[in-house]
Amino acid sequence: MRYYPIKIPKIFKFIFNKWTWNFSSHKKEIYLTFDDGPLPVITPWVLEQLNIYNAKATFFCIGENIHKHPEVFQKVISENHSIGNHTYHHLNGWKTKDVDYIKNVRSTEKLLSNQSQRLFRPPFGKIKISQSRKLRELGYQIVMWEVLSADFDQKLSARECVENVLKNVKNGSIVVFHDSEKSFPRLKESLPIILKTLKDNGYVCKAIP
Repeated sequence: MRYYPIKIPKIFKFIFNKWTWNFSSHKKEIYLTFDDGPLPVITPWVLEQLNIYNAKATFFCIGENIHKHPEVFQKVISENHSIGNHTYHHLNGWKTKDVDYIKNVRSTEKLLSNQSQRLFRPPFGKIKISQSRKLRELGYQIVMWEVLSADFDQKLSARECVENVLKNVKNGSIVVFHDSEKSFPRLKESLPIILKTLKDNGYVCKAIP
């Protein structure tokens, strides 16, 4: 049984209305996001696919991975994609003391010092209200999502990931993928199909401004 929604219910957006779930738009534009990188092989492959379809995206990076793979991180920046903070150690906010959580975010922030944006996505989508409040006080925009590809779910096929996205996106949707080893078997098959289909249907894939 699936324990997560593919499309976020409106009630979530209403209750947690200080977080960004999607963008209001009358244009055919989609905001693709990739969590958990940067990683060798996988992230460069994602960048290659985005280039093929003239698409831009937002990468929510783990600080530890930025430290380990600075050349991959610089490649994401050089290709003009947006960058977001995803904590340093991929922390579950529900299981982490506030002071430790904020410190972890700040550790990644130091690696993003040249980035003007302050975008943050909590790993697993799990963050306490108190943590969110503190991060917003620090100038962060908490970016969630409207549609999950669910590429992280090893029980799903790549085809199901494709359907999760294409059946649920609409103008202004924020969509989650993962440039991670766990997700790559499904991402490698599904992302090219999704990008081509979106482009064929007149959608433009943009980075979060």
